[in-house]
Amino acid sequence: MNMKQTVEYLTRAIEAKQPHRVVTGNPIMLMTGLADPKYQKVLETADLVVPDGAGVVWAARRLKQPVAERVAGFDLMHELFALGDKRGWSVYLLGTTQEILDAAHAKLAEKYPGIRFVGKRNGYFKDEDDAEVVADIRRAQPDMLFVARSVANQEPWIAKHERELGVPVMMGVGGSFDVISGKLKRAPALFRKMGLEWFYRLLQEPKRARRMLVLPQFALKVVKDGDNVLKTR
Repeated sequence: MNMKQTVEYLTRAIEAKQPHRVVTGNPIMLMTGLADPKYQKVLETADLVVPDGAGVVWAARRLKQPVAERVAGFDLMHELFALGDKRGWSVYLLGTTQEILDAAHAKLAEKYPGIRFVGKRNGYFKDEDDAEVVADIRRAQPDMLFVARSVANQEPWIAKHERELGVPVMMGVGGSFDVISGKLKRAPALFRKMGLEWFYRLLQEPKRARRMLVLPQFALKVVKDGDNVLKTR
């Protein structure tokens, strides 16, 4: 689906109060799934996977299975906020540091005054705190839950608790709160158009260099394996 169709699809989920777990697919997630069967199952069992990464869009086109368009998670989140602003939807924000979370919340509340922010919590909690976090979200009964944690635990955490949470739209948003808060700048339109958003992020956060090595590995795997790129053997 393109962006418009994706928003319409999730709007119906919210109106019907039907839980949906959304994954914003990118090469790092796909490569993690190939290395970890449990993570792969998390991806495969999502209700909706959108082509977030430019590398995913490129790979789909190369394998002659092109997507309608790139549906970046950052943009999808803002599209949902814009619509929810008009419809009075409720939102719970989960993840990142308390400082960044508070700043992002303030910016979003100012930009989308019609949104009801029913809860927020930073992402620095342990497994033994899960029940408390889930209970707080259940009490808040948000229409949308946005989770900003690391690749290693963001999607697995949502998948583990999705039935208890029962939120119409549950979506991992990675570093989006960093950008919204102003800590980081989003790549200019030219970088995004050229598929170099990852490079712009790397310039701002050189410490991500090791993590970014997976991108050329993904590209080489697509070129080498072709239609078998998502097969572990």
